[in-house]
Amino acid sequence: MRYPTAYDLKSFYNGITGRVIRSLIRARVLELWSPEKHLRYVGVGYAPPYMKPFMDEAERSFCVMSPNLGVHQWPENEKNLVSLGDEHALPLETNSVDRMIVCHHLEFLDHPEEAFEEMYRVLKSTSKIIIIVPNRMGLWSRADWSPLGQGQPYSAKQIETFLKENLFVHERTCQAIFTPAYQNPLWLRMAFIFEKIGRFVYPALGGVHIIEASKQLYATKGRGTPAPITSSAQVKKALNPKPVPTPKVFSRDN
Repeated sequence: MRYPTAYDLKSFYNGITGRVIRSLIRARVLELWSPEKHLRYVGVGYAPPYMKPFMDEAERSFCVMSPNLGVHQWPENEKNLVSLGDEHALPLETNSVDRMIVCHHLEFLDHPEEAFEEMYRVLKSTSKIIIIVPNRMGLWSRADWSPLGQGQPYSAKQIETFLKENLFVHERTCQAIFTPAYQNPLWLRMAFIFEKIGRFVYPALGGVHIIEASKQLYATKGRGTPAPITSSAQVKKALNPKPVPTPKVFSRDN
């Protein structure tokens, strides 16, 4: 499987088609999440195009790119906020992330269960994650000239089942990119019109799924610690103990 490099993706998003795609997906992400103060946002895979709206309000925001993808500086001409890290050993502390955006990542993973186990580790309890992944029914999954036409596309049901099996709770699913998969400028100018119509007329054909899930902690299954059964007489005795007699005090004169 060919894995696009960070510079391939940077070049795509700097082009006309990539800028349109970024605008369409970013609008849907902001419908799910509004920027919140004092939260830590992390992008996994290639998430820089969708991190910018959260940077001003966040306590901290940065991206982790995998070795297969490579890395480039981001944001340009500013202090670097990108780290290279193995998806099976993220360079993050346990329970340290409030919000996570995963993009251009799941469709390229050979062992997604292990990668999501690592994401689960670094997320705080009740934290949230957004996964952006190509829709296997969408036209863009066949456009191999774009990043959305590479890797393994998924159906929404497949991802929801996968999340459930890996201890995440599915919250919401929506789609984006309903414009036909052409680079023609005329089609691109009409992209926002297609977006408004497609969400209601043919939602299953969106180019990508945008799925929100949350990390939840569950009580450990088991029989518990047994406790002895106490008779009512023993309970009364425990609640009403006999008074302890006051010791007599003797003086030297006695």
